[in-house]
Amino acid sequence: MTYTRIRTRRARTAGTAAVAFAFLATAQVFGAGAAAADDGPSVPPGTEASAKPPVEVDPNAPGLKLPQGGTLAPAKVLDIVQVVEDEGGDERREDSNADIKFALQAEVLFGKDSAALSSKANSRIAAIAEEIKKQNAKKIRVFGFTDNLGSYEHGKVLSKQRADAVQKVLNQQLGTSGITYEVRGYSEDYPIASNATEEGRKKNRRVEVSFPRGEAS
Repeated sequence: MTYTRIRTRRARTAGTAAVAFAFLATAQVFGAGAAAADDGPSVPPGTEASAKPPVEVDPNAPGLKLPQGGTLAPAKVLDIVQVVEDEGGDERREDSNADIKFALQAEVLFGKDSAALSSKANSRIAAIAEEIKKQNAKKIRVFGFTDNLGSYEHGKVLSKQRADAVQKVLNQQLGTSGITYEVRGYSEDYPIASNATEEGRKKNRRVEVSFPRGEAS
């Protein structure tokens, strides 16, 4: 499967930079004996996009016949993801057809090498809780991540402790009625930026909260 990435215009309004990305699948022709490679994105297990099934296509339809016995690759629907990041990069929101994900940089929530929430953290987490209520989401993932400085094991412990701290506030905001949580710490795994620079490492030190998109009330 070949992917075409289309990047739309970046707009800056009221201190917010909005960037939308659309990923479209393009047709790929396979001859006899050829196979398709499908390399998925580097994301934590269980967070892959859950797109709706594609419309059925008959590869033997007269209008789709290809020369020399070639056939079309199986049809596949890919999620459209819109990414919105605030001016300082402290908070990032990703919206897909199926899910909503918030990523908060660790410096917004915690002190250096700490899992104790800062005085500003509760209001940030409360805003995410309001979106969860709006979407009527009942399954919430809270994942912690670090950069690649320090040992992997230390990062594993710290990222899990930070995820636990955020989940505790969400639980206070949302209550326990019918809501389940998946809380994990991934250390330096699954970076979203390069760890070669401090700017990149800052983006990687984060806590992500994701949940299914619902019928917003």
